[in-house]
Amino acid sequence: MTQSLRTLLAGLIDYAGLFPPAKLEMGPATEAFARHLRGEHEFGLGRFICPVSRLEEFSRAAAALMPGTFATSGYREYAESTRAWSVSAILDWPLPDAFEQSLDAIDAFNAHHAEEANGLARIDTIELKVTRPSAIDEALDELPDDLFPFFEFDLAQDCRGYVAALAGNAESGGAGAKLRCGGVKPELIPAPEHVADALCALVAADVPFKATAGLHHPWRAVQSLTYEASAPRAVMHGFVNVFLGAALARAHRLDRGALLRVLTEEDPRAFVFTEDRASWRELSIDTASLAKVRETFALSYGSCSFDEPFADLAASGLV
Repeated sequence: MTQSLRTLLAGLIDYAGLFPPAKLEMGPATEAFARHLRGEHEFGLGRFICPVSRLEEFSRAAAALMPGTFATSGYREYAESTRAWSVSAILDWPLPDAFEQSLDAIDAFNAHHAEEANGLARIDTIELKVTRPSAIDEALDELPDDLFPFFEFDLAQDCRGYVAALAGNAESGGAGAKLRCGGVKPELIPAPEHVADALCALVAADVPFKATAGLHHPWRAVQSLTYEASAPRAVMHGFVNVFLGAALARAHRLDRGALLRVLTEEDPRAFVFTEDRASWRELSIDTASLAKVRETFALSYGSCSFDEPFADLAASGLV
């Protein structure tokens, strides 16, 4: 694997095995995360994504697998890592009524898993949906400084108000956008124009983002949307298109049209990764600049599969 590709992939995938189309039970999902942390591609693994409503279930299922518990655990082969588990909590209780209750649950989780005997883990990011820009300010007024929030909004709407609200809170610790890029039905996949609009706005405002859903595969292509034999098929966004496109947009201040061409590229050969640079056709970014973009702007994406993205890259000879 070249250094530029490794840089693009580092910590890129937040594991969302609890969610469709995989929709695993908690036990298998936590065991899969523990296994990936010990695997060949551990460097590409980010956080475990868990709804707030299931945090207690997560603690019961995962405690024996986490660092700090291997001395008494029956899962020593999973738990010998010294890396504490990073968790992103999705606020799935009704908002705003249960907002304070959600934060209390997160505090209790972090306190519980700060002790080695309970397994080491920490929630440091949260994800929540908003339907109006003013809800971002309202939520940030209540959030503690040690939680970084990602706000999801409808990409089919004019995103400028949401991005302006996110940018306006940069001095108070900041916040990020969450871009939903797909789903289990064709109508849930946003148009590339809407993704381009959001990314251009985020670049201009210097607001970081994560993505979610529909990014199992590296390049834009027609794919099955679930794992059933009769699954619907549609053109899905590629995670290389989205994240290298975002990096190029940040580095070169691409206009909407240029970014849209990266997002809609369907020829894998148009993307080239060398030790020193990552490129799409005539545009490129050096590896050091790519690392900075990944650390500060194009942060991660949630996927219910960690194996599938790497399997596709391996089939292309890149991994």
